[in-house]
Amino acid sequence: MPDLAIEVVNTSGGVDKLEIYRRLKVAEVWFWQKGRFWVHRLKERRYAQVDRSEVLPDLDLKELARVVTATDPARQTEAVRAWREALREDARRAAGRETKP
Repeated sequence: MPDLAIEVVNTSGGVDKLEIYRRLKVAEVWFWQKGRFWVHRLKERRYAQVDRSEVLPDLDLKELARVVTATDPARQTEAVRAWREALREDARRAAGRETKP
């Protein structure tokens, strides 16, 4: 059973995506639409919109949205690598370890 699905919304209407994810028992679904993440959590067989991810509770979705919208599509791989390294640095700091130069 998947913990997370991320859906990029380019059109409106059509198929009820949350119903599809509910049948697959996906715990959390994020929709990326109009420069923002919308998070839905499966609770008691229904999705409820929530403010923060329970799968990744320390992830700042507003900051992630800012990075995504500010990144030139031609430089997305570079941006992903930089984001990943920033997350590693945060994890090192949280663990109380020194970071390497």
